[in-house]
Amino acid sequence: MAELGTTKEGFWQTRYSVIAMCFAATFVCYIDRVNISVAIIPMANDYNWSLETQGYILSSFYIGYLLMQIGGGRLADTFGGKVVLGVGVLIWSLFTLVTPWAAMGGLMMLYLARIGMGLGEAVTFPSVYSLVTRWFPAGETGKAIALNASAIPVGTVFALVVTPIIVTTLGWEWAFYLFGLVGILWFAAWQYLVAAKPQDHPRISAAELEFIKTNARFSEEREGEEAPPIRTFLKSKAVWAILVAHFCNNWTLYVILSWLPKYVNEGLGVPFGDIGYVAMLPHITSFLFINLAGNVADRMIVSGMNVTLVRKICQTVAFGGLAACLLLVTTVDTVWAAIGILCLGKMFSAANMGGFNVNHMDVAPRHAGTLMGITNTAGTIPGIVGVAVTGLILEYTGSWDLVFQVTAGVTLFGMVFYLLFASGEKEFD
Repeated sequence: MAELGTTKEGFWQTRYSVIAMCFAATFVCYIDRVNISVAIIPMANDYNWSLETQGYILSSFYIGYLLMQIGGGRLADTFGGKVVLGVGVLIWSLFTLVTPWAAMGGLMMLYLARIGMGLGEAVTFPSVYSLVTRWFPAGETGKAIALNASAIPVGTVFALVVTPIIVTTLGWEWAFYLFGLVGILWFAAWQYLVAAKPQDHPRISAAELEFIKTNARFSEEREGEEAPPIRTFLKSKAVWAILVAHFCNNWTLYVILSWLPKYVNEGLGVPFGDIGYVAMLPHITSFLFINLAGNVADRMIVSGMNVTLVRKICQTVAFGGLAACLLLVTTVDTVWAAIGILCLGKMFSAANMGGFNVNHMDVAPRHAGTLMGITNTAGTIPGIVGVAVTGLILEYTGSWDLVFQVTAGVTLFGMVFYLLFASGEKEFD
């Protein structure tokens, strides 16, 4: 294997532009997904929605997101992540733009708009995984996936801070109009800067192209071969380990994404105008430690450590530390104590960048997009169930402690299951 990083003169490689644009797509994905978590507070006042109804509105997005995961992965592996992700961004940006009109048309119209937005966003991560497995060798995939994933907290923080400003100055409708336009601008840059495969890029250097080919995870001659049937993937214990970890991780992720502004506002008593500044802190922590975790995991593997061991260590740190923090937050009642503990939980959970998050590329490198679609289907269920259940818990008990306790239990189950069944060996080629 050629030495990583020795591809051509200068620091910037073409593959860095690819992952930078993937980062930008994920950023747009999350500003469009998170803005409603803040905007729903004035929307609920305007339309007199109950907490239960707000939970259904927030969770309806994930119905569309769930339905297109596997299809998005197969499309990306077959036709290329560039085309599939580009179309996806245009679709979800359109539905973001029409959200205010849908809300005026009634709950059913709003549910349909949220489901349509979910269909567009569903192709994001399968497309990114399909691109990364073709553009990056094994010793760089942890860093690449971590960088892309770090756009989640960046986009979340941006939406949490900027949405209240837009809402208070222009009205909540403009949070959807302005954010929807961002995706259109991204699409123009995407067409120029990115190709589905290195050999298709018009500006890649011969040295970098040769480096990528030499260190590729699978032979170029096998590109385009159909992925195994889903039932074949589901016979693998290693796939189930990723799938269950993905479900448990996303239970926490989606509950916090959807309900943290409400918790900060009503549970901790922070005024609406200050919600974004308080709620952004756990996400900033996540951004800082996600990239560190991806680099550490890659270094452990390059140093010769067993891949399976690396994945299990990282995932145990992630889930064990997060669960402890979720339980601890129920014992405090001040704003900064609660937010500080949630930040600590985000620091621990960042370690999953070296665990299940990149494990797809170990198990099925040529079909990483398809496998990501399969496991992210399971990972989307908490967006529907977890977000809605949280709304029901708050509606009928008013207990934020119970929300955090349930989330901690789900996380601990994921840790044990992954430790028992995960593998870093290639099972599908």
